[in-house]
Amino acid sequence: QVQLVEYGGGLVQAGGSLRLSCAASGRSFSNFAMGWFRQAPGREREPVAAIRWSTGISYHADSVKGRFTISRDKAKNTLYLQMNRLKPEDTAVYYCAADPSPIQSTMFSVRAYEYWGQGTQVTVSS
Repeated sequence: QVQLVEYGGGLVQAGGSLRLSCAASGRSFSNFAMGWFRQAPGREREPVAAIRWSTGISYHADSVKGRFTISRDKAKNTLYLQMNRLKPEDTAVYYCAADPSPIQSTMFSVRAYEYWGQGTQVTVSS
């Protein structure tokens, strides 16, 4: 059973930084894609970044390019999201997710991800 547990959220001022972590367990993730998604109140869940676990090839949404960086530590089975130059519009619940059968065209598709964490709140004050 795959388990994903996020931590590291919190309250930060605009321009500040946070690092989210996601501890993954339950099976080998070598063929997985892992992603970060976020959902603000009244809005749909949207992709933030994704990474192929085995190769480390990463993808970032246009809204966070140059500010956020996704990475993973294979030895620790942990996914990270380094968030710099945070903006109030980054405020959302951030979710870690895992796709066991990733294909290029669905790396940013919510529906492609089979496993989800419980989410962690990130609040950016202006």
